[in-house]
Amino acid sequence: MNTIPSRRPYQGVVQILQFNWRFYVATAGSIGVALLALPILPGPGRTVLALGTAPALFWLASSLLVSHYVYDRFPLYDLNWVCSVLCRMPRRWINIHCGLDETSALLTAIFPDASSQVVDIFDPLVMTETSIRAARRVTHHTIPSSSMQHDSLAFPVEWFDAAFCIFAAHELRHHDQRVRLFGEIARILTPDGEFILMEHSRDWHNFLAFGPGFLHFFSESAWRKAASDAGLTVLTELSMTPFVHVYVLRRAI
Repeated sequence: MNTIPSRRPYQGVVQILQFNWRFYVATAGSIGVALLALPILPGPGRTVLALGTAPALFWLASSLLVSHYVYDRFPLYDLNWVCSVLCRMPRRWINIHCGLDETSALLTAIFPDASSQVVDIFDPLVMTETSIRAARRVTHHTIPSSSMQHDSLAFPVEWFDAAFCIFAAHELRHHDQRVRLFGEIARILTPDGEFILMEHSRDWHNFLAFGPGFLHFFSESAWRKAASDAGLTVLTELSMTPFVHVYVLRRAI
C-alpha cells in the first residue's frame, strides 16, 4: 500500500517566504525606514506615514498567518476530500502543474491502482512572474512530469476520467489562455470524467489576508466563465477555508 507523503509543520509558510522573499524584504525594509522616520517628522507628515505604514504591516503579518493556516494547519493536502467529490474512482487521471507539484505523490497514494500522467505546463514566455521561477528552483519533485503547452496536451480524445489542476491555472494570466487549457482538458476527459480545479479567489477574504496581492487571483465568476467558454459545466463547488475554492467540472452535454 502506498503511503501518503507527510508535510513538514511549517512547509507552506516557508515556501511562501522562499518564493516571494524579495517582496517581504522590501516591505519589511520600507516599514522599518518608516518607523525610524516617524519620530522626526512633523505632525501631518507623521500621520500620513503612519496611515500608510499600518496597512503594510498588517498585510505583511496577515499574509504569513493566513498562509500558515491554509497550507500548514488546515488539512488541505491530505486530499481525502477528493474521494468524496468524485463520482467514482478514476482509472486514468492527469495532474497539471506549473512547476510546483505538491499533489501528484498524494494522488498516486490515494489512487494506487490507477494509471497517472503528470504534466508541467510552465512556459517562460507566458509565466513571467519572479515567484513562479523561484518555486521551480527550490522544488524537487518525487513524481516525474512531462512538459507540454497549456493549449496542446498530447493525449488522445477522452483518455482520462479525472483531471486535477491545483493552484496552477491562475499562472495563465489571460482569460483566453485559461479557456484554451480548459478546452484541452475537456477534450481529453471522458464524457463522465471530472475535472477538479482548486484556487484562491479574488474576494474580500483574500483581500484582507493578502492585501493588493489578492489581484494575483481571479474571481469565482471568472473561473466559471472560463469553464463555460471551454465547454465545461460546474457539477459542484466547495470552500476549503474561506480563502480557497474548489470547482468540480464536467464536459457540458
